[in-house]
Amino acid sequence: MSQIVRAALVQTRWTGDQESMIALHERYAREAAAQGAQIIGFQEVFNAPYFCQVQEPEHYRWAEAVPDGPTVRRMRELARELGLVMVLPVYEEEQTGVYYNTAAVIDADGSYLGKYRKHHIPQVKGFWEKYYFKPGNLGWPVFDTAVGKVGVYICYDRHFPEGWRALGLAGAQIVYNPSATSRGLSAYLWQLEQPAAAVANEYYVAAINRVGTEEYGDNDFYGTSYFVDPRGQFVGDVASDKEEELVVRDLDLDLIEQVRQQWAFYRDRRPDAYGPLGEA
Repeated sequence: MSQIVRAALVQTRWTGDQESMIALHERYAREAAAQGAQIIGFQEVFNAPYFCQVQEPEHYRWAEAVPDGPTVRRMRELARELGLVMVLPVYEEEQTGVYYNTAAVIDADGSYLGKYRKHHIPQVKGFWEKYYFKPGNLGWPVFDTAVGKVGVYICYDRHFPEGWRALGLAGAQIVYNPSATSRGLSAYLWQLEQPAAAVANEYYVAAINRVGTEEYGDNDFYGTSYFVDPRGQFVGDVASDKEEELVVRDLDLDLIEQVRQQWAFYRDRRPDAYGPLGEA
């Protein structure tokens, strides 16, 4: 019997305030659960605007503790109610003046499994993230959830193959990649990099992007979120490039073993030869 996981992701517009944004995601989570979804992931810093289009100290107000802040506590209750694994990207305050771009992972019983902190932090026009975030320092954890082994890689991370590989070596079966990427910057890479990572590392990837423009800049977030399988093939259709959308897809985890036996990339790795890649 195939091991099927019904997985969901959400791409949305910024609603204009945090309370309605969180409520919107709660409604999508309930809709996903009603469709039989067992896991759901949200976009980068899902409960806030993409404030990194500007460099202003007022935006530190979006940060909260993980897991003890109000958003994660609220979503843990929802996860418990719905029996839904959740990937929750938020702006984390570790202590005053120390902030990370973080995703909390919640199991289907509402328990907090841990967090991933974004490693690679951009600092270019429209994406002034070094102003707000320290680089991640928790490695590339893989979380043993009710639906299998789940990893997270956040937005700009996707351009760096090392983390994708670390997640695969740690046993990831599904990797959520929450993002906020704009049409003019690297849209042509969006349907190239994550499928390539899924192939190279032979697991499923959930690629999530925002949609629309927001009040703090002119970045045009183009959606087109999707699931891609270990062969690099889209699982169902890619989401709209303009509209909010809940995407629910069935992922056959048995395909991972089939592909790894057929292509044997993990067997043929040469870590003994890769030493220079880690040298500064």
